[in-house]
Amino acid sequence: METEIITENGITVAVVNNTEKIVSPQDALDLAVTVKYETGAERIALPKKLLPEEFFILSSGLAGDILQKYINYGIKMAVWGDFSRYTSKPLHDFIYESNNGKDFFFVGTKEEAVSRLARAV
Repeated sequence: METEIITENGITVAVVNNTEKIVSPQDALDLAVTVKYETGAERIALPKKLLPEEFFILSSGLAGDILQKYINYGIKMAVWGDFSRYTSKPLHDFIYESNNGKDFFFVGTKEEAVSRLARAV
């Protein structure tokens, strides 16, 4: 696994740049456990390209299942990339609500992802 560790405001964030996509809640959990074991980080930033398109179709349940796993295990995550091509109102609402929460964020850049995770309470 290709992981860059960034510390900001005393918070460790693992920036993951795998080539393998997260295609199931178990993949997401495996990633979180591996990151925590290898780095000690409980905050993960990853590029949108690591998530399958199914993640962004909320009716698939994949996004909810992954978020629930991460919340249960105390993992915070930020996904960076371009989300402008998605036209689904439920997805836009989901992104808006996530960005106003404290556990999961959708942002434009890696730097924004690290910053949001480092500020999350």
